[in-house]
Amino acid sequence: MTASQTGDGSLRRKAYDYIQHKIVTGQFAAGSALSEIPLAREVGSSRTPVREAIGRLVAEGLLEHIPGRGTIVVKPERDDIVELYELREALEVYAVGKAARQHRHLADLAVLRTLCDEVRAIADELRSSGRERLDETQMQRFLAADMRFHMLLLRTAGNRRIMKVAAETRVLTRIFSYRREGHDARLLDRIYQYHHDVLEAVESGDAQGAMEQLGEHIRASMQERLETYDRWESEHELNRIMPLPPAVLEQLNRIQPDGKQKQPSVIQAARNRS
Repeated sequence: MTASQTGDGSLRRKAYDYIQHKIVTGQFAAGSALSEIPLAREVGSSRTPVREAIGRLVAEGLLEHIPGRGTIVVKPERDDIVELYELREALEVYAVGKAARQHRHLADLAVLRTLCDEVRAIADELRSSGRERLDETQMQRFLAADMRFHMLLLRTAGNRRIMKVAAETRVLTRIFSYRREGHDARLLDRIYQYHHDVLEAVESGDAQGAMEQLGEHIRASMQERLETYDRWESEHELNRIMPLPPAVLEQLNRIQPDGKQKQPSVIQAARNRS
């Protein structure tokens, strides 16, 4: 391989990582169009590595080509959520059973325990703060710990192909996080308990228990995500059909029975995101 080819590969990877990160974190919103020239300028490359990175992201389902509009970030639908979580359940439940039956990866189990405890620590921080929900920084910490926990479970199963497909699936599900509110302490406690119970089963070699706990965890996560999606879609549609004048929205947002300053309404937040 020549130095030029190595450089091209590095720039393709840089462009791919840059665009994927922007999509997953919501900085490139669903439905927004991408342009190769500005992206090449931001990445610091020619258009070719950006074009190739975009092609890969199209193949992976994060972007799509729309005639007359160019390349846009996919706008997930409700059925997409269901299908992705069904795929996650099929892959991860099988893999955790295999991991439990060959529970010899002591180093991985120690890291899994640390990641499990991280979720509990974030919940404790939230309670101490007096806030009801995680802020953006804490939410990103939680998402990182949650992703690492699930992916490390897959690694202990020793199937690289399952890991690759599952990683791509989880990246797609992360696109929905831009619509999500920060988790509350009760939800974090529930997620911690699921992780704890799955890990206990893996450590004890209880394949059936690990599979049942992880399956229930993934289904509960899907239900939470669907409820958030349905609520957001309903509020967004209501705001589109019956828009209120800004002055009225401002007054409504200040109204609260206990007289305290009220945070912006969910409808207003939805309007700001749209």
